[in-house]
Amino acid sequence: MPEAPKLAEHSVVSENNNRVLQFIEEVTTNADEVQKNVLAEILTQNIHVEYLQRHGLNGHTDRDTFKKIMPAITYEDILTDITRIANGDKSQILCSQPISEFLTSSGTSGGERKLMPTIEEELARRSQLYSLLMPVMSQFVADLEKGKGMYFLFIKSEAKTPGGLPARPVLTSYYKSSHFKNRRPDPYTNYTSPNETILCSDSYQSMYSQMLCGLCQNKEVLRVGAVFASGFIRAIRFLEKHWPLLCHDIRAGTINSQITDPSVRESVMKILKPDPKLADFVEVECSKDSWQGIITRLWPNTKYIDVIVTGTMSQYIPTLDYYSNDLPLVCTMYASSECYFGVNLNPLCKPSEVAYTLIPTMGYFEFLPVHRNNGVANSISMPKSLNEKEQQELVDLVDVKIGQEYELVVTTYAGLYRYRVGDVLRVAGFKNNAPQFNFICRKNVVLSIDSDKTDEVELQNAVKNAVTHLMPFDAHVTEYTSYADTYTIPGHYVLFWELNVNGSTPVPPSVFEDCCLTIEESLNSVYRQGRASDKSIGPLEIKVVESGTFDKLMDYAISLGASINQYKTPRCVKFAPIVELLNSRVVSSYFSPKCPKWIPGHKQWNNMN
Repeated sequence: MPEAPKLAEHSVVSENNNRVLQFIEEVTTNADEVQKNVLAEILTQNIHVEYLQRHGLNGHTDRDTFKKIMPAITYEDILTDITRIANGDKSQILCSQPISEFLTSSGTSGGERKLMPTIEEELARRSQLYSLLMPVMSQFVADLEKGKGMYFLFIKSEAKTPGGLPARPVLTSYYKSSHFKNRRPDPYTNYTSPNETILCSDSYQSMYSQMLCGLCQNKEVLRVGAVFASGFIRAIRFLEKHWPLLCHDIRAGTINSQITDPSVRESVMKILKPDPKLADFVEVECSKDSWQGIITRLWPNTKYIDVIVTGTMSQYIPTLDYYSNDLPLVCTMYASSECYFGVNLNPLCKPSEVAYTLIPTMGYFEFLPVHRNNGVANSISMPKSLNEKEQQELVDLVDVKIGQEYELVVTTYAGLYRYRVGDVLRVAGFKNNAPQFNFICRKNVVLSIDSDKTDEVELQNAVKNAVTHLMPFDAHVTEYTSYADTYTIPGHYVLFWELNVNGSTPVPPSVFEDCCLTIEESLNSVYRQGRASDKSIGPLEIKVVESGTFDKLMDYAISLGASINQYKTPRCVKFAPIVELLNSRVVSSYFSPKCPKWIPGHKQWNNMN
């Protein structure tokens, strides 16, 4: 099986780039053969594990037997196995190699983050995918090796399972690994942020020090970014709020006393020198009334912004365009906690046209055809468990059809077998024999601001819990919908409520604030972490609308062609005219008065302590 080339030294950058591009050419040309070998390798390595034995695979490593015998599964199907491993069972349950840690997914089960098993060798596989990105990019943008990348990268809270295994987000795992910390000198991984600033667990100190280093090296910056669009916009808003402090530090060559982490201070002081001229320049630009184009004004040599703007992140595109004077927005790769999948081979395309080529060496990929409900966007029929006919519908990587939508199903080296990831992809074309996919959406997600994902059922339950506060006032919610407001930074959830109030006593504002907080307390741990720890989500807002608003909403939908017989109130709205209609009828609005409770780790682990 072909191996991804290793990163090369500066002097042979173009030679290394050519090797990487040749590797991509080979594995996409021989995609089916590579996939067959990957599956055989995974099954051979794990031939005696309990999970495969349980399903009666009996040592078979061929694709036909695997597809015939092994079921496509969801997280709930392996939750018992995951729990055993988390509690310290070291037997070969899912994988023959020891599970080294759990990667916490941004998807949830029972309101808690899902735990994805991983093994040591997966870090090397993830590093291999990173090694493909810049050689691809260098075909489209010249001389990137001659400057630096200003990336705002952060670690998040982590926990230990009762059995002592780390449980943390995939990027936190990667940044803390030797693959990242001890990476070989390479012009493409030359960042303005020292490792110590990225690895600082205090989000304020990390952001402040990374921004300070980025400003000090502003002329060297050729590309800027973060993981998600929301994260990069938060960095710009941070600059908007704190530029006077940053200018003071640049002018004096000192670091603000709020930065108390000794390793951060030491690493920044290696970069920071008194520079009154640069401080004046930053001050003049940041003092201007308009912040339009602030990125190209402060970092004049920037060629593109590297952030994820597909899926729910597309809501941030207008804000990024405003701050950057329409610099190219580049989505380089497609990855998740379960597996790293592929790369964008045409990185300068429009965000709406981003297509990821799945790299066949990363795992074994299958695809379950998705059927839309009446063609309505985000209304996707996805059965929880598959019957025999649906099971037989799964197709291999090279057999997908252009234009068809599929749910991604993956088998990994770390012990996931025919696991349904929950991402809906559409086939956009092919690179040789490997398909290229547009990311359409996460299954069932109605609201998302950052890495949070809230579905309709969860939202419904949260509202149900909140409306109990209205009962003493003989008031109830007759209809509601929701909206992810990304014009505020950080973005926040908005719920539009239409009320029926029969009581004589008006509902006090504090009761609506209690409703806001109850909804937040009822949402999943990823949302609550975003609110309480990461500060990546703002306080939830309830907007009370005047009576008859939802009738107007129905009239508007029918005027656009909806059937009066089939119309039901959407639980989430995105279409700007509908949001405008709702906002025009708001009579009062209320915000959550404080952050919901959140602590690292799963509830059941914390109860054991």
